[in-house]
Amino acid sequence: MTTSLPADPPHARSLTDVLVQLVAALNARSEWFAPVDAAIVLVADGLGAHNLSARAGHARFLSQARSRRDVARTVFPSTTAAALTSLLTGVTPGTHGVVGYRTLDAEHDRTVNQLKGWDEGLIDPLSWQRAEPIMARESAAGRPCFVVTKPVFTGSGFTAATMRGAQMLSAGSAAERVLIAADLAARHPGALVYVYTPHLDAVGHKHGWESDEWAAALEDVDAAARTLADALPARAGAVVTADHGMVDVPRHRQVLLPEGSPLLEGVRHVAGEPRMLHLYAEPGRAGRLREVWQAAESHRSWVLGRDEAIAAGLFGPVADGVRDRIGDVLVAARAGIAYYDDREHDKGPQKMIGQHGSLTEQERVVPLVRLGAFA
Repeated sequence: MTTSLPADPPHARSLTDVLVQLVAALNARSEWFAPVDAAIVLVADGLGAHNLSARAGHARFLSQARSRRDVARTVFPSTTAAALTSLLTGVTPGTHGVVGYRTLDAEHDRTVNQLKGWDEGLIDPLSWQRAEPIMARESAAGRPCFVVTKPVFTGSGFTAATMRGAQMLSAGSAAERVLIAADLAARHPGALVYVYTPHLDAVGHKHGWESDEWAAALEDVDAAARTLADALPARAGAVVTADHGMVDVPRHRQVLLPEGSPLLEGVRHVAGEPRMLHLYAEPGRAGRLREVWQAAESHRSWVLGRDEAIAAGLFGPVADGVRDRIGDVLVAARAGIAYYDDREHDKGPQKMIGQHGSLTEQERVVPLVRLGAFA
């Protein structure tokens, strides 16, 4: 590699540990949080700490409530499927096996979407995700556990894979969800409550995080956080965090890989996502594929072989059954670019502006804002 990988600060907090520490706070043993009678985590999908700081005028409550140290680092790849699974299981992607947005199902020689593939019957929620969800373990031990999300997500395969054991509730708006969460915290001593709002991420993908539309969506998140803080019972604590940040990639910064591209020679499958490709090679072609990509793209991306990525600890400890899900070659964008396999008939993904998945600070550092008894 011509460029070294970014290193996390020695004492950096990990998103993987957030729910673990909330449970510990309920048991008066947390290293991060004060003891509480109920704990809530509000996940605002796509709310990076750098994005929040840059648009602070549209998030006055969160900006005033947070300190500079109120951050955590999400996993690699910095994408929803991997990050939320780590948050909800307390282990890293190399252990739970959700190592990206789209990865290889080697048994069937196909790539699968790890947000939607469960509902398409391609992967089993009870076996593909390899770690026991924290809420399944806690509810089995008698703790009241709740998930408050959009109605469409309550019965999804991803929900079963990562949140089984919790009681599911739903509401259409973020403001309604946080009020439900606060009520649950008041009525159920010892409760652990997960609240999810995806709108900010969806707006960022469509319009970019620097857009007016994203600013308006951020104002909604900020208002929901204020509503939650105001509604919390006295002995309840809440944290506001996210799964990843976001980088805007306008169309002229896209790197298209057309039919006949030398970068696709020897590639059997292209997976991952535009800022973090998993490339799966034809037998015997992985070494050459890595060399070609490094020669062409190392000036603007980190290019690693599978063994390099595992040795660097990017996925955490990697279980034997997870190893083949990781690409033979990984391409993580360092510059403000995104890669697209232009052979695909569906060009819809090329309309996305807001992107994430790579190793940059903007994508990996997320807020960890304390509310209520945690403040």
